[in-house]
Amino acid sequence: MIIIGEKINGSIPSVSRAIANRDSQFIKELARLQAESNSSYIDCCASVEEEEEVETLNWLIDCIQEVTDLPICIDSPSQHSCVEAIRFCNKPGIVNSVSMEGDKIDTIFPRIANTEWGCVALLCGDDGIPNSVDDRMEIFEQIMTKTEEYSIDPSRLYIDPLVVTLSTDQDALLTFAECCRRIKKAYPDIHLTSGLSNISFGLPRRKHINKAFLVLAMQAGMDSAILDPTNSDMLGIIYATNALLKNDDYCLEYIQAHRDGVIGKSKAKKLSTR
Repeated sequence: MIIIGEKINGSIPSVSRAIANRDSQFIKELARLQAESNSSYIDCCASVEEEEEVETLNWLIDCIQEVTDLPICIDSPSQHSCVEAIRFCNKPGIVNSVSMEGDKIDTIFPRIANTEWGCVALLCGDDGIPNSVDDRMEIFEQIMTKTEEYSIDPSRLYIDPLVVTLSTDQDALLTFAECCRRIKKAYPDIHLTSGLSNISFGLPRRKHINKAFLVLAMQAGMDSAILDPTNSDMLGIIYATNALLKNDDYCLEYIQAHRDGVIGKSKAKKLSTR
């Protein structure tokens, strides 16, 4: 499972304060804890006005790279900020994200075409998120046409079929899962990713919905997730599900994660970010 640590995000109030105050120690500690908790990438999202975003991303990325050599997932709704921030990174990571909205894909794909950078691609366009599986798959095919045009191998893509709120759409998980199955069947080497919290918005005890979604999405082929890696319960579910899906020979990874304290009682000191 490819884990993209989500905690360095300016939409989180304490991170927003740290960004405003340029509290580098707070950001470094968040990066260190996520690196120690089996993250594959560290997501970096400034959530500031676009005119401040590139400079803020530069500062955040420098903080992260001082304490870990994990690759960065550059996270911004601005394709221009994403492209600018690539030059601050010491190694290839992931750009988050492109879609068929506007010129996003034609701004980012040329920049990463001849590199080892990965890219999150959302199945939405100028009209927002399509309701049906077929309509989302139509956008997926458009993205793959662009991928071929820029000679980007499918294995570098992290497709996010997009999950909407369960309380307003009872088919939220089913639509997401069917997209995952169709995509994996057509492109076995492509990655599938998602954030976990959108599906539970507005519901009580959201963590239960998020955990159930994670298991069912993994069963449908999702092999990446943007989540809190310091949540040992969530990591435990990932390791357990991988074992049950025969992605962990003789449960060796699950056993090792338990021995290392990654699941169960985590060794990592938790830092409140809410």
